[in-house]
Amino acid sequence: MSRVDDGTERGNGAVDEPGWEVDPNDESGAAVVAAVGRQIKTWREAAGLRAGELGALLGYGEDLIYKVEGGSRIPRPEFMDAVDVAVGAGGKLAAMKPDIAEVRYPKKIRELAKLEAAAVELSAYGNHNIHGLLQTEEYARALFGMRRPAFSHDDVERLVAARMARQSIFSRSPAPELSFVQEEVTLRRHLGGRMVWRRQLEHLLEVGELRHVEIQVMPTSRDEHAGMGGEMQVLKFKDGSAVGRSEGDFGSRPVSDPKHLRIIELRCGIIRAQALNPRESRAFIEQVLGET
Repeated sequence: MSRVDDGTERGNGAVDEPGWEVDPNDESGAAVVAAVGRQIKTWREAAGLRAGELGALLGYGEDLIYKVEGGSRIPRPEFMDAVDVAVGAGGKLAAMKPDIAEVRYPKKIRELAKLEAAAVELSAYGNHNIHGLLQTEEYARALFGMRRPAFSHDDVERLVAARMARQSIFSRSPAPELSFVQEEVTLRRHLGGRMVWRRQLEHLLEVGELRHVEIQVMPTSRDEHAGMGGEMQVLKFKDGSAVGRSEGDFGSRPVSDPKHLRIIELRCGIIRAQALNPRESRAFIEQVLGET
């Protein structure tokens, strides 16, 4: 058995898992996947191919073809390219890749990514690991890999890909203002091993050089701390509206009520004031990196 570039495994000439499972609670995503599956089936039948024959051409199992056509599997981009050629769709199936690009990620993550993509300002405080937007791919993979109950390999890769896709926020134009406060312990915990941890610290220093990004460190030695309730985040939008979330408050759900937002914004503001300023924080991160 060997592993191919899309993370699937080949055995006896067939691949059983060329995509991701469809979330049954994600109605809009499931509808997109079902529509793509119907198109694949229509083109296959027009080409005079049985499911097993198409699978043989692509190196996938017959059952897998039925799963994709039936809308129970989200096909990977590589699969869409291959099936397009096999059935002679002339690029029409491959052109559907953008339609499934988003739904391959969990619904909750897609909703967060849409909010981040529309935000003109983001303020976040993290107390147990590096914020997702600041994580390296290796660090994110280590985090998801140590979750219990354990995620499958496929789920880990799916979640890592989704997290990395969100980081396009850094290259947006016009650039949003991004402010992060990280608890000192998140910089000292060697998650993923020493080399993964070192590269994560180096990445923080690189991202911190961007003009629209501020990274601050909350030292463990502080005897006053407004963030003891847990992590929090506020996203502000061009129309003046905002969404916030505070762990342990308001059901830990995103809120937009002005009274709730005022509480979260107040805490975020005090946390920034209590933390090291960006220049001091950079020096602190460099010091921690140097201690290795």
